[in-house]
Amino acid sequence: MGKKEDIKQFTKALEGLKFADMYEGDFFLTWEKSRDELDAVFTVANALRNLRERNISTKIFDSGLGISLFRDNSTRTRFSFASACNLLGLEVQDLDEGKSQIAHGETVRETANMISFMADVIGIRDDMYIGKGNAYMHEVVNAVKQGNIDGVLEQKPTLVNLQCDIDHPTQCMADMAHCIREFGGVENLKGKKIAMTWAYSPSYGKPLSVPQGVIGLFTRFGMDVTLAHPQGYEVMDDVVEVAKRQSQESGGKFTVTNSMADAFKDADIVYPKSWAPFKAMEERTELYGNGDLDGIKALEKKLLQQNAEHKDWECTEELMSTTRDGKALYLHCLPADITGVSCEAGEVAATVFDRYRDPLYKQASFKPYVIAAMIFLAKVKDPAEMLKKLEKAAVERQAGLED
Repeated sequence: MGKKEDIKQFTKALEGLKFADMYEGDFFLTWEKSRDELDAVFTVANALRNLRERNISTKIFDSGLGISLFRDNSTRTRFSFASACNLLGLEVQDLDEGKSQIAHGETVRETANMISFMADVIGIRDDMYIGKGNAYMHEVVNAVKQGNIDGVLEQKPTLVNLQCDIDHPTQCMADMAHCIREFGGVENLKGKKIAMTWAYSPSYGKPLSVPQGVIGLFTRFGMDVTLAHPQGYEVMDDVVEVAKRQSQESGGKFTVTNSMADAFKDADIVYPKSWAPFKAMEERTELYGNGDLDGIKALEKKLLQQNAEHKDWECTEELMSTTRDGKALYLHCLPADITGVSCEAGEVAATVFDRYRDPLYKQASFKPYVIAAMIFLAKVKDPAEMLKKLEKAAVERQAGLED
């Protein structure tokens, strides 16, 4: 059943990479990882996919928990995390803060230790407030690290960032894995142009972590990365500086423009996606911190009016025709605001979205394997040897299926 290639291609690739520091580590931001470490994630993700497609079990755990905490709504990432944990043999327990003692003032240190007695991984999505999400994740890691040192926890669970205020590493790594597959290898991405552009949405307050994650990752691969947005929709300065530096180091190009047309021209990949202005998200965070509900309502009204001034920022057939041979790969983290379908006016024309529907679903399908690979590399001291063992054991994932 499925692909017949053995695991050697992946284990051989791992043997040429340096990623030992990922063992017993955590995954916060992609630009904190080396290129070898990123390549190790892609390699293990593809190896796990290969084994599953061949009906070989990839369970490296006999028991244990994956704890998920989602402080924002989620469908794809929530199910991807659950799928990744299950793929490796872990059960998933969602931490509902509203039904826990957190609502009664329990400290981060106490909560982190209490949920981690038999946990091997904690996945957190905390993307709504600037300066809060990534900092909270570090606080959780520091708490469980100390719990392990003090003998409270028999192991330190690894943390996987399922989206914070700065980066969305599992999404952007899945996006990159999809591009690698579509272009026939990571070496073929060098020099390719990707347009990460703002697009109109009838809603406000969408996180900046996807566009920041894209420019923070794709600049690592020698690509021509263009960030496009109307004036006033800037992302974090720190991430822009990271993108500039990485682009220089990788021999690529990084450009910021206020023209969607310029970004799309001759692009090989386009990623039209709405996000809120960084300064507005900072203001929103402060208003919530002060409990200023009237201020929040006023800000929301202002941002919706600001968005409405840029309805022409839409991924149309006309714009797509200006891309490389008129056939750029269209990316979106989903759900997209589809003009005439999910909203009156949105990020993308219905005909464009419909034409790329299957590739979009394939793009999303990489996320469970990317998350599983992050966990695998943090929990397995010798990943190449473990992959060989899984293949040699050849335990059928689903008994009775034909080869």
